[in-house]
Amino acid sequence: MAQISKISSGDITHNNRKYYRRVHDDTYLMDAYSQAVVSSTEKVSPAVVNIKVTKKLRTRSGSSAGGSGFIISPEGFIVTNCHVAENHELIEVELQDGRNYVADLVGLDPYTDLAVLKIYTDNLPSVSFLKNTELRVGQLAIAIGNPFGFQCTVTTGVISALGRTLQSQTGRMIDNVIQTDAALNPGNSGGPLVDSSGMVIGVNTAVIKEAQGICFAIGAGTSEYIIGKLIMNGRVRRGYLGIAGQYMQIPLRVIHYNKLKSGSGVKVESLQKQKRIGNHALNRGDIVVEFNGSPVVNIDSLQRFLNEDTIGKKATLGILRKGHKQEIEVVPGELHE
Repeated sequence: MAQISKISSGDITHNNRKYYRRVHDDTYLMDAYSQAVVSSTEKVSPAVVNIKVTKKLRTRSGSSAGGSGFIISPEGFIVTNCHVAENHELIEVELQDGRNYVADLVGLDPYTDLAVLKIYTDNLPSVSFLKNTELRVGQLAIAIGNPFGFQCTVTTGVISALGRTLQSQTGRMIDNVIQTDAALNPGNSGGPLVDSSGMVIGVNTAVIKEAQGICFAIGAGTSEYIIGKLIMNGRVRRGYLGIAGQYMQIPLRVIHYNKLKSGSGVKVESLQKQKRIGNHALNRGDIVVEFNGSPVVNIDSLQRFLNEDTIGKKATLGILRKGHKQEIEVVPGELHE
């Protein structure tokens, strides 16, 4: 017969204490997590709206699309994605309390996939942006939206990465993009990505369909800047040099000989000579390596330099021509869609 060892009541009590302490700690952590999600959702969801867009088509039947948005002012300014609001014939907004309004398009920017709408009422619930400098990888991220038309659907995850770049529908790169694993679905586009305190940290915009758990939101810093321009001007002005270029790796000997700040640049493949663009000193085959003294490493970095402040103003380009660095003067024009 097997011998059964005796266990004292003290051992049982001690083991029970350890078990219940562990269960209590896990429960406490789950409660804290749940409470953060619940609190943030209750704060933000009244400002999240469902957007229905009747698109312009050649046929009379039209075509409907939709997405999410969120109210950023009690006066009725609403943020959403450009791809949700563009090419519209009619935009309708449904608030969380069931009220419906026809919205005006204030402005849109396809280069960052952002748009601003306006409904005409007041005393609306609204949310505010948090600056990206206060974010950390690994912190809680909550996506709120209306996928498939369902009101206020909430998904959670973490911030997977900061400072990503994402290609917009125009081909330009969007800077300051947040990567998250909070699930985004059709209809989440344009909704807010928020933190545990209910502050907006990004505008939900894209999902990589081939990969699970990789979703993107336009960061708060970029969003606030673009939204401000859209409210003031209805669009965002950008500079334009009239060139089509490609990334070019520069040989090491050329880098050392010319004391270049970077090992790559943008080779000019084609050039539009227009009166509104002062690019006559540029030639096809030139490699742009600097803009006003700052290194140009690829097409995206050159596009970043061509902001509103450069339009109509003289700028100095550092170029390589036949292996030798030169400085030439250009005057960027304004980019028109």
